[in-house]
Amino acid sequence: MFHHPVLAEEVARFLITRGDGCYLDLTCGGGGHLKYLSRILSGEAVLIGIDRDPDAVSAALTNLEGLPQKVHIINSVFERFDEVIGGLGVMQVDGILFDLGISSYQIDTPRRGFSFMEDGPLDMRMGNDTGLTAEEVVNHCPEKDLAAIFWKYGEERQSRRAAKAIYLAREEERIDSTGRLVEILAPLFPPRTRNASLARLFQAIRIEVNRELEQLEKTLPLAIKHLALGGRLVVMSYHSLEDRMVKRFLAEKARSCICPKEFPICVCEHKPEVEILTRKPVKPSDEEIESNSRARSAKLRAAEKIN
Repeated sequence: MFHHPVLAEEVARFLITRGDGCYLDLTCGGGGHLKYLSRILSGEAVLIGIDRDPDAVSAALTNLEGLPQKVHIINSVFERFDEVIGGLGVMQVDGILFDLGISSYQIDTPRRGFSFMEDGPLDMRMGNDTGLTAEEVVNHCPEKDLAAIFWKYGEERQSRRAAKAIYLAREEERIDSTGRLVEILAPLFPPRTRNASLARLFQAIRIEVNRELEQLEKTLPLAIKHLALGGRLVVMSYHSLEDRMVKRFLAEKARSCICPKEFPICVCEHKPEVEILTRKPVKPSDEEIESNSRARSAKLRAAEKIN
């Protein structure tokens, strides 16, 4: 089951500027956000959803059947969205949404290998666009590279110990399941912090497999390029690495001066590309977290294209 859309009201409030506009969800999952937007938009609006997970695309097609708007759902990585919308004859859109969270369906499906709570194959691929699996990362990455992945993408203090434990274990026998990986890593951490550390390590492997931060860094500038003037960008992130990247990107695009700091006055005549609409990230209410615990870490940032 794909999760209930997180911060749905807030997404609609920041994203929609025209009732008959064209709106693009780059991580549409089961189509929850698009369905919510449909209730507010007119029948003249256009909804486009992209997801790299074929299971998500199938779910979205079913979930969004019969909406009054024109709906396009496409299986693709979001870094290629310009090609996708170009193929639809669309050059600019009125709103773009990134919901960077992993879906409940992916977490709760053991064969996908995303969760350390269930035994399953070490896969962690979000789609069929990559041949690299978690099993290959765990069994073939040099120990130093594995430690770097755990530190860079998981911010795990015990990154070196975790990499060493994996290296020693795979010397004896190939690691081929999430259950076996947990058996290797769990003893490294005290019970009080064990689940948090395992979550960080699994997150790091998942980010490496799917090139998540690399894709986000590449796609954010494309999103601004393909927004119509006055269009909105809304990004929801679920861990600090993504949120920092989004925050810095928006701050850079909102700068009115790009002169070197040593210049006493501005001579660049640079104009900001966006106006930031959320000086602080918007977070779910206590009520939403109570009804959907996986919304707890969500942070929403939004900006409007002004140049």
